[in-house]
Amino acid sequence: MKFFKKFIRNEKAATAIEYGLIAALIAVAGIAAFRSVGSTVSGTFTKVDTELQAANKVKTTN
Repeated sequence: MKFFKKFIRNEKAATAIEYGLIAALIAVAGIAAFRSVGSTVSGTFTKVDTELQAANKVKTTN
C-alpha cells in the first residue's frame, strides 16, 4: 500500500507520462503529414512518367 501512495505522489512519473503523450502526439502529426506529402509526390512522379512515355512514343514514331 505504501508503494501506491508513494507512486501517486511522485511527480516524476506524471511528468514522464506527459512527455510520452506529447511525443506520441507529435509522432501522429508527423505520420499524417508524411502521408499527405507522400501521396502528392507519388502523383507527381506518376504524371512525369506518363508525360515521358508519351514523349517517347512521339519521338519513336517520327
